[in-house]
Amino acid sequence: MIDARLQLALDGEGLVLPEEGQIAVFNPPVDADLGALPAERCQIIHDFKPSYDTWSAKGFDVARATRDRYAAAIVCLPRAKAEARALVAEACAVSDGVVVIDGQKTDGIDSLFREMRGRVTVQGPIAKAHGKLFWVDAWAADCFADWQAGPAQTEGGFWTAPGVFSADGVDLASAMLVDALPDKLGHEVADLGAGWGFLSAHVLTREDVQTLHVVEASHIAVECARHNVTDPRAKFHWDDATTWEPPHRMDTVVMNPPFHNGRAAEPQIGQAFVAAAARVLSGNGKLWMVSNRHLPYEAELNKQFAQVEEIGGDSRFKLLRAERPVRARLRGTASKG
Repeated sequence: MIDARLQLALDGEGLVLPEEGQIAVFNPPVDADLGALPAERCQIIHDFKPSYDTWSAKGFDVARATRDRYAAAIVCLPRAKAEARALVAEACAVSDGVVVIDGQKTDGIDSLFREMRGRVTVQGPIAKAHGKLFWVDAWAADCFADWQAGPAQTEGGFWTAPGVFSADGVDLASAMLVDALPDKLGHEVADLGAGWGFLSAHVLTREDVQTLHVVEASHIAVECARHNVTDPRAKFHWDDATTWEPPHRMDTVVMNPPFHNGRAAEPQIGQAFVAAAARVLSGNGKLWMVSNRHLPYEAELNKQFAQVEEIGGDSRFKLLRAERPVRARLRGTASKG
């Protein structure tokens, strides 16, 4: 973790942070201990809504994007290589002082270290806890200008961005779900974990849809979705799909839920999406979803819905339809009593 490596670097390994001015901290894990930093001078840069809210609740100044220049910057490496490079380039561009890069081996810190060392003088590194921390001086900004990246159109005409799910093109599982959707979906539809909007764009080809709620926790993904989904029936929500509160109950939910936060599969994330779908649907609502075949979602689906059916798929993915949320039926029974 960054906690131990940063403390070591500051305690005699040569890293010196400025005594004045704001320090930008890009993408820190929510369980990171930033006690080695002056909290009153830190600004957390996080566009992922749950992490944004967590750091804000801890009392930190949090922003979706950089606002000004900084006296120093710290980059906590994300998993996606293109996103990692883009964050390094941005940190170098907005910092007047040292830029610190920290990450785990599983997130590619060693290869990034080699790439950066081939361009500029790199100080450190501090290797500890299966990760590495190193730093460069502010004058290195121009050396990484070619790493800068933001939302852009793919060959297929869709807008995506580094770090957004399926940034290089259409996800095969989502394409399979699109082909399975019925001609009529109801008036009120939600796309939970909408990403850059592929499913949403296809939902809006159904004339009976009056409102589509595009719910996504990554702010940059929401901005991409705004490019890709221009139908006025779409309403965009930068929010955690597992806690999002709709203005009223939905007729239909579509989703291709995420299932990992790092490299290991975490099926509880998708299970939380299933529970969220049941919560936001009306009593007769339907859920249409796709997932990797090995993920154990059926138990949660059967817990949350009166009827669950696998409607297709292949050796990699399974298509699932669930109807009539149990909680909605229980609410109705309680109100009658």
